[in-house]
Amino acid sequence: MIMPLVAAITGTRSTGHRELTWYANVFDTYLSPFATDDAHFYIGGAVGIDSLSLLWLAGSTKARITVVVPCTVQDQPAEARQAIAQCHDRITEIVELRAAELKTPAYHARNRWMVDRGRMVIGFPREGDETTSGTWQTINYGASQGRPRLIVPV
Repeated sequence: MIMPLVAAITGTRSTGHRELTWYANVFDTYLSPFATDDAHFYIGGAVGIDSLSLLWLAGSTKARITVVVPCTVQDQPAEARQAIAQCHDRITEIVELRAAELKTPAYHARNRWMVDRGRMVIGFPREGDETTSGTWQTINYGASQGRPRLIVPV
């Protein structure tokens, strides 16, 4: 029996350097092969790749989607809240981890939570970024847990 894909998606918040159609083409190329009807994606509820991949998955696939936020959805930026609201009918679950403070450790905990529940990490780091970003932290955590990684620089 083939097990359905369960993947954590991570990526840069800085996406303004490309057109929206560019991201749609990238997702079509690199996410669609994995986005079968029985696939399940964990996505952070932030701006940038999180919101863009959420919108693409909700509009282009039947895959299950879980949005994971470090505190609450209300603590997310307006653009991210809008994407979550727009896709509400397609989101399988929203997980609010309710961290005491919305700082770097809360985002790292959210990223580990997603990787721990997935069997693969799909990362969209900003091209040229150092390996110290949150995206790379998540990719590297996935590596330390033996998860396969697909890395698509944007």
